[in-house]
Amino acid sequence: VQLQASGGGLVQPGGSLRLSCAASGWTSDFVAIGWFRQVPGKEREAVSCISMGDGNTHYGDRMKGRFTISRDAAKSTVYLQMTSLIPEDAAVYYCATVRWLTCGSSFLRSDEDYRGKGTLVTVSS
Repeated sequence: VQLQASGGGLVQPGGSLRLSCAASGWTSDFVAIGWFRQVPGKEREAVSCISMGDGNTHYGDRMKGRFTISRDAAKSTVYLQMTSLIPEDAAVYYCATVRWLTCGSSFLRSDEDYRGKGTLVTVSS
């Protein structure tokens, strides 16, 4: 499984950004994709996940109401629409998957089986 995140960049506080995660080499034991973020020196933070089959979603507490995850199953691509960005959202965002787990709190807590290279999001005026 290969995952490639893109779409990061510099945005002003209050602005929006959409990230994409393209998956390839997908196998049947992977059924969901999640977004995580990490700041150097800090632990990763779970952002959101989505099940590729039924579209079920789950969000980290700090993202609810501001971030929206979606998928295009035909393209094996997952999107993360981020709005009302604040400086604390600045991080490297990456997408990852966990074998056998559907999207939910367990998925977001689990160690990743595959993760892609991240894309940097900077929130600054």
